[in-house]
Order: sequence, then C-alpha cells, then structure tokens
Amino acid sequence: MRLDPDRLDELFLQLGHQAAEDVVCRALEELAARLTHVERFYRQGKMRDMRKCARSLGAIADQLGMEALARVARDVSGCSDAGDAVALAATLARLLRVGEVSLTEIWDEPAY
Repeated sequence: MRLDPDRLDELFLQLGHQAAEDVVCRALEELAARLTHVERFYRQGKMRDMRKCARSLGAIADQLGMEALARVARDVSGCSDAGDAVALAATLARLLRVGEVSLTEIWDEPAY
C-alpha cells in the first residue's frame, strides 16, 4: 500500500511528537470505524450514508498520507454516483482490503 511518510513527518513537525501521535491515533480509530460503517451502510442498502462515509474516510486517509486508501474511497463514491452496482461491490471489497492493510502499515512506520 502506498503511504506518504512526508505527510506524517509534516504533521509531527507542525504539532510536536505527542500531539501528532494523539491526532494520528484518533484518526486511525476513526478510519477503522468508518470502514465498518461503510460496509454496514452498503449491506443495509443505505447508499447515501455509505457514499458520505466513504468520502469522509477518504479525506481522513488523505490527510494522513494514506494515498491508496484515499483513492479507493473516492472510487467507491464514484461507483455509487454512477449507479454501477457490480463495480460498487467490487470496489467496496477492495476498500475494505486496502483499509485493513493501510491501517496495519501505518502502525509499522518506524518513526511513529
């Protein structure tokens, strides 16, 4: 998965180590929760809520430098907008896989 370590470095420089670590931890918790919500909304047929949640998930991922996760979240929104149910199902499955790997990867970053 693609992770932009420069985004995290910038965050740590701006906020200081402890504050940045707190922000990153809260953001990761929020990403994990939103991944769960996106899947649940999809299964419940709540496409508007799913799309909104995917968009916010992508924005948070982008702020942390989780480029692949942000891109796939945007793709989920795009498939939803297009009304392509098959592409949406496949892209949502990819979002869940990429999300899991991305959350694991960011914890493996040596400086954080």
